[in-house]
Amino acid sequence: MLVIGIDPSLSCTGWGIVAKSGSRLSHVANGQVRTDPRAPLPERLVHLERELTDVILAHRPDQGAVEEVFVNTNAQSTLKLGQARGVCLLALARAGLPVSEYATRLVKKAIVGTGGAEKAQVQAMLKVLLPGVRLAGADAADALAVAIAHVHGARG
Repeated sequence: MLVIGIDPSLSCTGWGIVAKSGSRLSHVANGQVRTDPRAPLPERLVHLERELTDVILAHRPDQGAVEEVFVNTNAQSTLKLGQARGVCLLALARAGLPVSEYATRLVKKAIVGTGGAEKAQVQAMLKVLLPGVRLAGADAADALAVAIAHVHGARG
């Protein structure tokens, strides 16, 4: 089973793909999709959808998992994040994948054992769970964590 995890963002969306075979978990790929902050919002959303669709077509995952929106104090930022997240959900659904959604705290708990874990703790644990993994960046690491939480049966 191949699972793609996505950490949505308008500026830099992370994606990560893991394979599960029996009880064995392995890294397949990870990366980040950056959008141009000077481009109009619709163009940024189209770019995000195209890039994610290319990743999905290249790797053909069986399932998708997306991190839920983190609500900030800035309503405008939260709305933009929600729009990017919607594009991520659309790309997965359009590919015919079943999609699960996970809260950040649940993902951290599934990976580190505590929902209040720091990003550095999550990244360190990823290197234990996926020996030799080369992370494309913090957002890609978060996306791999979402995929692993899904594989481990986290319930959102």
